[in-house]
Amino acid sequence: MEQMSKYEKVVMNMGSKNELLQKINRGYDKFSKGQKKLADFIREEYDKAAFLTAAKMGEEVGVSESTVVRFATALGYDGYPEFQKALGEMVRTKLNSIQRMEVTYGRISQGEILETVLQSDIEKIKLTMASIDHDVFELAVDTLLKARRIYVIGIRSCAPLASFLGFYLNLICDDVTAVNTNSSSEIFEQLIRIGEEDVIIGISFPRYSMRTLKALEFASNRKAKVITLTDSIHSPMNLYSSCNLIARSDMASIVDSLVAPLSVVNALVVALCMKKQKEVISTLETLEQIWDEYQVYSKDELNVVGETVEMKEDERL
Repeated sequence: MEQMSKYEKVVMNMGSKNELLQKINRGYDKFSKGQKKLADFIREEYDKAAFLTAAKMGEEVGVSESTVVRFATALGYDGYPEFQKALGEMVRTKLNSIQRMEVTYGRISQGEILETVLQSDIEKIKLTMASIDHDVFELAVDTLLKARRIYVIGIRSCAPLASFLGFYLNLICDDVTAVNTNSSSEIFEQLIRIGEEDVIIGISFPRYSMRTLKALEFASNRKAKVITLTDSIHSPMNLYSSCNLIARSDMASIVDSLVAPLSVVNALVVALCMKKQKEVISTLETLEQIWDEYQVYSKDELNVVGETVEMKEDERL
């Protein structure tokens, strides 16, 4: 049996439902010679094609940049940026960590990594600012304020986001649970009492976590309100959510860019603090007294004396 191509595997995995692939298949016989070259390139090198400019793709295939742009238009897209976005959607959840690293380091030189990554993160925040629904954000804040109990779940690379959000929610709200996600059974045991007066916040970005999705399904079945923080309106996390916070996180490398999602988390925390200023101030004043009494934070100070640095120790220590 002939070995299955990369393209055929992707089609099989996607159940032939990807819109871009369908458009390529439907129009292939009518394509010009140059367009067929582009179609074949995308079929076999889709993971590489998603990160090429129109000029670079034309160079790879051996056609002009204008041919690439006309190809995108022939497929029904308004231009190359929209076509590239569709290609990115096709690729995003299909690249494993090794493939993502190969793609990234194949297009960024060692000396450009710092600037490129920081600039990419900046761009993700800008895109998130431009596209996030402010009404949905306000709905999320109001939903959290009215909740009897709040549960926060995020798995693997999203765990730090869930932990960060859970930490600050615990300072603002009365009953917050950061769901421990070591095992599936443990997740459901912690959610067993969730009900219609409660809220669960699910955080997941590609590659999406099935355990997070199942937790949201469980909560939804028990009439709890579901808030999601994810990367796209097409994310499976939104299946059970009526309040979807969207933050861009589609950098292709061995690590996911979680800068924009963290900014949205920060905004949530600040918005909640502003709504509950008196309670938060009272809580922080109490905590300051406790931290001071139990020496939670160091009282050491650094004094600059001439060109040396000396440590001034707390007199009580």
